[in-house]
Amino acid sequence: MEIFWYLPTMGDGRYLGTTQGAKVTDLHYFRQVAQAVDRLGYTGMLVPTGHACEDGWVVASALLPATERLKFLVAVRPAGVSVTIAARMAASFDRLSSGRLLVNVVTGGDPLEMKGDGIFLDHKDRYDATDEFLTVWHRLMEGEEVTYTGKHIQVEGAKLQYPPFERKSPPLFIGASSAPGHQVAAKHIDTYLTWAETPEMVAEKIADVKALAKAQNREIEIGLRVQIIVRETAEEAWAEAHKLVQYVTKEDINEAHAVLDRFDSVGQRRMTQLVRDNLHQLEISPNLWAGIGQVRGGVGTALVGDADSVAERLKEYAALGIDRFILSGYPHLEEAYRIAELLFPRLPVTYSKPPKAHEWTAMGELLAENIAPK
Repeated sequence: MEIFWYLPTMGDGRYLGTTQGAKVTDLHYFRQVAQAVDRLGYTGMLVPTGHACEDGWVVASALLPATERLKFLVAVRPAGVSVTIAARMAASFDRLSSGRLLVNVVTGGDPLEMKGDGIFLDHKDRYDATDEFLTVWHRLMEGEEVTYTGKHIQVEGAKLQYPPFERKSPPLFIGASSAPGHQVAAKHIDTYLTWAETPEMVAEKIADVKALAKAQNREIEIGLRVQIIVRETAEEAWAEAHKLVQYVTKEDINEAHAVLDRFDSVGQRRMTQLVRDNLHQLEISPNLWAGIGQVRGGVGTALVGDADSVAERLKEYAALGIDRFILSGYPHLEEAYRIAELLFPRLPVTYSKPPKAHEWTAMGELLAENIAPK
């Protein structure tokens, strides 16, 4: 298993729904989390995106010199940025980090947020735009000069002056639960991500994505995003889960769901419905608790229990064909240590390795910003 962690750039604390026990989430704190994760052997770290977060590219770039092995999973929003500019950013980060970049392709979620960013495409059109974006992206990453005219993307003579680390695209990830999302994943993506729904629901999604990829003569790997609340005993873990939401009120839940209901993300709707259907019994599967999803967007489920039980549940997900696990817990600094201590010895963890050295060559300045010196 490759184990990833999550960087809480939209805030962190010991409880949900209150500033009591909250962290000051500044660069110093992000550096603490990143360096802990780097030392503990996590493969990578998800840097989230959205108007509620600090900008992922700025944060990841700031943390790059403070870490040695950690890979950064940073988001690109195809409908919100030029494909050439995004590819240039990614290639530079990948090259300067000796291959420590992973790219999270994010198509949207909250229509109001997207309109604020100038994106007025509906759900299907966003995936059509993503398909065009990634078609051009791959050609740029492979060193082509690209002229392309599509419905959403148009470039003429686009190229990368400085290639990515291995002269190909950094690995692409995507989280998508809709049919158009699965099609895009099967055609372009290296790792398909799903939030932790029940094992039966996850297995159904994996089977669909893998079948679609096989039809394109491709193989695709699978990742799972899940929260973790683990302690030495089950009683301690469940007590911690209930403490996490002890300040959340019914008004908080109603207000949060009113916002989440406007999302056109199929994954978010599935997650919200899981919570709504199980409000009186939030353990929706053995050790899988949906209490966080009462007020949190994105992954709202957590594996809760003693170390042996949580490790067993993770192995059950792995048996479905999952290769990568993106974990998180509140607060994120302390829980990164706790999970490494309690779960890593019980799992077949693939620990991070130092990146390969990059061999730099003298270039000189480009003439007229286009012509390589002789």
